[in-house]
Amino acid sequence: MVCGVLALQGAWDAHRKILQDLGAEVRSVRTAAELGEVDCLVIPGGESTAMLRLMEPGRLRARLVERVSAGMAVLATCAGVILLAERVAPEQESLGLLAVAVERNAYGRQVYSTIDQVALAPRMGEPSLMEGVFIRAPRITSIGRKVAVLGRLRDEPVLVRQDRIIGATFHPELTADRRVHNLFLETAEEGHG
Repeated sequence: MVCGVLALQGAWDAHRKILQDLGAEVRSVRTAAELGEVDCLVIPGGESTAMLRLMEPGRLRARLVERVSAGMAVLATCAGVILLAERVAPEQESLGLLAVAVERNAYGRQVYSTIDQVALAPRMGEPSLMEGVFIRAPRITSIGRKVAVLGRLRDEPVLVRQDRIIGATFHPELTADRRVHNLFLETAEEGHG
């Protein structure tokens, strides 16, 4: 199995290093052709509208929608959740693949970025809390029927799963806790082979 990391923007290299440390073969993805060479994909944080623009040349955006719709496992963090969301406020384009509504930069500007404790669902294992790094993070304001909440910041969902899509509004790649990346690899393996 080959994992891809969308390498257009954001802390994509941190995701790459973590996945390699966990034993995965990892490739950077910048084109539709490169997307065709991987079995699963991480969509890192960054700036969601800029990433959408960077995906347009060469049909990367269309190919990404096709692959995820066909069941490719995805881990989306921060702006990656905005890209996949069905609805975004303030209104902007998105790929509409994850049945959530999000509010961009909901916790405020960069100076209000924070590290806080995310309470995890029992299925994520012990300890029941993990450190969450929230940088201009989106807020999930509603979830669809098929979306399971795996982590909360106080009462708000910040880690969700819908089928083979995992979305974290925080940056798990910036902490030592590897449970989110392990879940992603397990999810990818479930449909591989």
